[in-house]
Parts: sequence; structure tokens; C-alpha cells
Amino acid sequence: MTLRQLLNDTSTPVIAPLCLDPLMARMTQDAGFRAGYVSGGALGYSYAVSEALLTPTEIADATRRITQRSSLPIIVDVGVGFGDPVHAVRGVWEMEQAGACAIEIEDQVAPKRVSHHRGIEHLVPTEEMAAKITQVVAARRSDLLIIARTGAVKNESFSAAIERLQAYAAAGADVLMLMPAEDAQIGLARQQLDKPLATIAAMDQAMQPKWQDSGWQLIIDPFTAQVLAVQAVQQAYSAFAEHGGTGVPLQSLFATYGTLASLAGLDDLYAIEDVTTEA
Repeated sequence: MTLRQLLNDTSTPVIAPLCLDPLMARMTQDAGFRAGYVSGGALGYSYAVSEALLTPTEIADATRRITQRSSLPIIVDVGVGFGDPVHAVRGVWEMEQAGACAIEIEDQVAPKRVSHHRGIEHLVPTEEMAAKITQVVAARRSDLLIIARTGAVKNESFSAAIERLQAYAAAGADVLMLMPAEDAQIGLARQQLDKPLATIAAMDQAMQPKWQDSGWQLIIDPFTAQVLAVQAVQQAYSAFAEHGGTGVPLQSLFATYGTLASLAGLDDLYAIEDVTTEA
């Protein structure tokens, strides 16, 4: 089922966890999730740079590796679209070729500033963002969904965010993304916007009734998986440095290690070798 079809099914929101590589995407799919998300922020952290410094090639390469080894629909964060409308159009070409099912583009200035990680954001005029959306919509050659994201709730006002998203919808955006500052805004947004709605939230927040009861269709979690992985590694390394051991039982460690080949899809490759090479 395509992401568009999934979003049209309003029975329950689609939860899209972070997928930074094919192994993570395969695990996400095995767990029953219906979509995954390539986060610019998380990818930047994994490269030890800001997402503001990522190139279209780097993001497309990460996406292509995932879609090559997983059939999970992948939503890709393209930040501000890498520049003006011309750069954003090039981004559409790259992400379509990489197999993305949707791109998320936001209304901050281009080039995007590193300080957005500190909560310092600078938004472009509504008309400028709408013009960019018009061009990326026209540039797509597939059923690529365009998710228009605004930071106006935090930086301007809730009413300004609604006005911006209405303009982005008129420009052709398929899905509208905002981050409500309070629960009352969740229902108000649904009442005032007639496109599928998306937000960012931790996985443990995603199944709260307020999202489903208000008819929001897409909840993206760009950080839980990375945070859990970082916590686990930090704890193990710190324990080793202090006590000479990670604290993880070897039996458990090697049991999980033994599952990696299957998780990565090596069983299919083993099968090819079994029929094409000598024992």
C-alpha cells in the first residue's frame, strides 16, 4: 500500500519512526510499522555535522541504500529544499530516483542555519515558500507526496501557521505539517485545514488519543531510535571504562549478534550461494 493510500485510511495515524540505514529500516518493517523517515537532523548527527550542511547527494545516497534493501515507504526530510526553487526541483529529482515516497520541506531560510538546532529559526515569507512548493509539485514525475512543514506556531503564532499552511495547500502540498503548542490547537488545526495533517512526536506520544480522535494522519518520530542507540552505547562504554565490562551478559550479546544476518536479509543471499556454488 502506498503512503497516499495509507494516509487516506483515517482509522489510525501512520507512525513513521527514524530509519537511518537499511538495517534500521528492515527492523522497522519487521516490527509492523507502515512507513519510515530519513531525518536530516539525525543523519547530520550521525555524520557529526548539522543537517544544514548536508548535501542532496548525501541524503539521496542514504535514502537509496534504504529503499534498495527494504520495501518500507520512506519519507525523506529535505530541510529547506537545498536552496531556492531551482535547487528544490533538483532535490525532487534526486529523492524520486532514490525511491522516496514523500519529501518534507520546511519554510525556513535557505541555506538553513545551524542554529536551528538551538531553536533559533528564521522563516521565509509565505509567498516564497508557496512558490517553492508550486515548483516541486510540478517537478515530480511519480506519486511522490509533498509534505509542507511550517515553524510558524513557535516563531509567529498558531493563526499565522494556519494561514501559511492554507497557502501551501493551495500551492499543491499533499500533506501539511505543524507542531501544535497546546492540545487545543490539535483539533483547531483539523477544523481549519482540509489536507492530511502531520506532526513530529516521540513514538511513545504517537498513540495518544488526541491525535487519532482529531483525525491527524501522520506522526513522525525522528529521534527515538537514535537516542536509544546513543544511550545504550554510552552506558556500555562508560561501564567498560569504569568497571572493565559493559554490563551486558555475553550470552545476550552474542544471541542478538546471531540475528543480524537474518535481519539484514542475508538468508536470500545464502540461498543464491547454495544453488550456485559448491559446498
